[in-house]
Amino acid sequence: MSFSNQSCSNPSTFLLTGVPGLESQHIWIAIPLCIMYIITLLGNGAVLFVVKQDVTLHEPMYYFLSMLAVIDLVFSTAVVPKMLSVFWLDAREISYESCFLQMFFILFLTAMESGVLLAMAIDRYVAICKPLRYKAILTNPKIAVIGLLSLARGVTVVPPLTCLLTSLSYCRTNVIPHSYCDHVTVVELATTDTSVSDLYSIVVATGLVGADAICIAFSYGMILHSLLRLPSHEARHKAFSTCSSHIGVILLFYVGGIGSMYLHMSGLSTPRHSHVLFADLYFVLTPMLNPVIYGMKTKQIRKQILKLFCPRKLFAEVSI
Repeated sequence: MSFSNQSCSNPSTFLLTGVPGLESQHIWIAIPLCIMYIITLLGNGAVLFVVKQDVTLHEPMYYFLSMLAVIDLVFSTAVVPKMLSVFWLDAREISYESCFLQMFFILFLTAMESGVLLAMAIDRYVAICKPLRYKAILTNPKIAVIGLLSLARGVTVVPPLTCLLTSLSYCRTNVIPHSYCDHVTVVELATTDTSVSDLYSIVVATGLVGADAICIAFSYGMILHSLLRLPSHEARHKAFSTCSSHIGVILLFYVGGIGSMYLHMSGLSTPRHSHVLFADLYFVLTPMLNPVIYGMKTKQIRKQILKLFCPRKLFAEVSI
């Protein structure tokens, strides 16, 4: 593509390479990603169905879990189908507009998921540390406000970044060495100054998501402090098991997402294929684990799912 320093035209399409250097292994890489994506659809779909059908689950905790399930379904669907088409069908082309739309959804839903995870941590804090005031604190109107706030801050912080990115010129090449339109990778293709968009990305990621992570850590710290005071060893063990699995998923979301971005922007000599594989796995692993950890480890949801998919006799045996 020819261009001058003064002006150039952006490409009408970008080409996604998949995993650079491992093109011959694309078919095999796609198989576990596809399996995890199917589990994501089934797991999150089952959580939404059960919560909707069972009126006893119409409580704050399950409302937040439903929000998380919707976000994870859209989050993974915005990326994985195109990723699989690159791996299996060699359908590498993605239009300029579709690329930035995919990028917008990734950033927007990441901001929303961070807010919902914070809300879920606060919900558990109130339920465990202030059980007598739980229903008075987390009323349905307040839950609706929390959901709208998570949506509003995504709407507030992501469009400016998208505008900054689309205002850049991409004349050097239209080949994106990635499996999807990762915003850090796309910015590397720009031929104009990216310092403003880079600074905005770092400030938003550190300020917004970092603040959420600190608040979540504080909430679970208070929860663990309360659990240590439980008189029953069995109750402490059960609560610690649940909290540790929740914390594991939260760490995967924050450390995986933020770590991937900083690792890429730091310029460290990490093999490109390692970074892309890590990012691809991140997009299917977290949405897949959320319904398993938050849903199946919740007794009420597990019970309803067993009723749906297990024969009555088997369900009775499992319940015992």
